Amino acid sequence: MKRIPQTLLTLAIAAAAAASANASSLLDYVGQCVPFARAASGIQIYGNAWTWWEQADGKYERTHKPKEGAVIVFEKTKRLPMGHVAVVSRVVEKRVVMLTHANWSRQNGERGHAEQDVTLFDVSPGNDWSDVKVWYKDVDGLGGGIYPVYGFIYGHAHAAPELTSRNPDYVGALIDAYVPVSGEPIAR
Repeated sequence: MKRIPQTLLTLAIAAAAAASANASSLLDYVGQCVPFARAASGIQIYGNAWTWWEQADGKYERTHKPKEGAVIVFEKTKRLPMGHVAVVSRVVEKRVVMLTHANWSRQNGERGHAEQDVTLFDVSPGNDWSDVKVWYKDVDGLGGGIYPVYGFIYGHAHAAPELTSRNPDYVGALIDAYVPVSGEPIAR
């Protein structure tokens, strides 16, 4: 059996380390929401987004209160047949948070891109984060759909530093949530 020379092995390890050190920002990601949320939150759950809630049972804390770094799990619906997961980047106030996620809005005509600090608004009648509206780039505001949510999963690891910008637009998030668009009444 022929052995790999030590220098070749050392070079291969160094090349792999250099590649990961030069990796682009998490915000350059293009793909599905699940791998993005896993990388951004440190929560090690796999499978379709809607399955995360049950998979987290007994492994991670599950709650209905948002906090920075938590993953919000959207239910499987006709519009979201695989569900959706996103990471809370900022808590603005009790019914408004900012998300960082992937594969929601179209950018340059395609889905999959990461979006940082987008508005998420709790429109649930009981103020319990069971129904939400999400900022949608295509309409430059909250989308018209209301999405049912299982809740938030708190991770054990530190969330990625790119989750939030240095100067998030808190005022914009509040306007997105509470100022009616074209006569549409706001949720209370």
